[in-house]
Amino acid sequence: MRGVALTVSAALLTASLPAVAQAQADPFRDQAITWGACTDLDVPVLECATYTAPQDWRSPGNGKTITIAISRLKARSGNAKGSVLTNPGGPGGPGRTLPALYQGRTKLVQDLDVIGVDPRGTGASTNVTCGGFDFLTLTDPRDRSRANVDLLYGAARLQATACQAKSGEFGTLVNTEQTVRDLDLLRHLLGRDKISWIGYSGGTWMGAYYATYFPNRVDKFVLDSNTEFTTTFQEIFDEFGRGFQRRFDVDFLPWVAKYDSVYHLGTTAEDVRAAYEKTRAALNANPIPLPDGQLLNGVLLDVVLVQAQYSKWSFPDAARLLSQLNGPSLAALDVRYPDAPTATLYAITCNDTRFRGGREFLDREARQLGAKYPLFGHYQLLAPCAFWNRPPLELKTPTGKGVPPILMVQSVRDPATPLEGAQRAHHRFAGSRMLTVTDEGDHGIYGFGNPCVDDLVESFIVDGKVPPRDVTCAGMPLPDPTATLAAQPSLVHGWL
Repeated sequence: MRGVALTVSAALLTASLPAVAQAQADPFRDQAITWGACTDLDVPVLECATYTAPQDWRSPGNGKTITIAISRLKARSGNAKGSVLTNPGGPGGPGRTLPALYQGRTKLVQDLDVIGVDPRGTGASTNVTCGGFDFLTLTDPRDRSRANVDLLYGAARLQATACQAKSGEFGTLVNTEQTVRDLDLLRHLLGRDKISWIGYSGGTWMGAYYATYFPNRVDKFVLDSNTEFTTTFQEIFDEFGRGFQRRFDVDFLPWVAKYDSVYHLGTTAEDVRAAYEKTRAALNANPIPLPDGQLLNGVLLDVVLVQAQYSKWSFPDAARLLSQLNGPSLAALDVRYPDAPTATLYAITCNDTRFRGGREFLDREARQLGAKYPLFGHYQLLAPCAFWNRPPLELKTPTGKGVPPILMVQSVRDPATPLEGAQRAHHRFAGSRMLTVTDEGDHGIYGFGNPCVDDLVESFIVDGKVPPRDVTCAGMPLPDPTATLAAQPSLVHGWL
């Protein structure tokens, strides 16, 4: 009699399954993407759309949702065989315009849709904010007097307070674990069993973590200009001083000196360095008002020069500005930090991984790194993390185990993500292959005009040819400012 009852119960349960499934339909996985014109972007080759994701993937049924904005560069064949998701870095950089970079890469776009994403927190997706506060340029971090150090770390604490107060609950949920789940939902909505990936800088962190959380969904992943994604953000950002100083000393200063006939800043690297230091001191003593209300002081000059180290094609503008500051006239300078990317950067970096040490530790570290790397060693972009109320989050560790081979692209003098960290991540991530670009310092290589790199990456991502071992390509020469220079594409950088 008991056996009969069990059989009947099983039959009733089976009969009721369709109704239960229908009642518990997943509104996130069941939504459709509707592509249309990108009304807020002046990029006619792209289509745009949005989709809805849970605000908190650990509690997806609580009714709180966010919007993720995406773009598409549609496959030329009209019948895409796969989708390549992309990310420009930051973390916090809006990514919807990035696919336009590849419109000339015929092999890549023939049969693949290229997808851009504004990750949670930034761009046209649901935003976080710090209320417009940005501590980085408030005061000169080279000044280690007691009063200035008090101001510096007081501002860092205020940055943390402003970001967390203004972003509220959502700010605690802007982290890599949540973001890669947003991306996997996108994969499902695109109708793909697997996706490919092209991520630059902070996008290498995101790509490595997506592969760690969803190894069975990985097709061909390209990580270009690699963060040391096997360690903490604190360790990664501590390498900024070394990376930017090396690029500044080895590439930028000698290049400016080579073209003294153009810039008139000296015929040796040390002459140019002295001109920079003299100009920096003069601007701190007498800042120049700019049309947008900012003051051009030594700190803002540092920021401009540091940003210029990302790409050789930024060298002429930076050198021209430095030259103008040594002359009678000054061109208007437009340096802005949109608040959502900044807030997203802090949310991700301070939420994702632990931060060791407090105010005294930061002061000691700034003195040590500043003495070694005067261009950017004193700057501690992640100082607010020392005062951050970090949520209880433990990310999985990227090891590469169970992940198909990924391709890492890395220049030897990358300023923002130095070679040493990329090599450590490569050695710790099983099955990865590294394409090293010699005699090169640009941050972001694939798609920016190096034919050797472009061919190897597309052979991997389109043809599925995995390099049997690590490989190298030669870098591209620095520009000649006396020649007419064509416009060059560049990444939209947060910091990484």
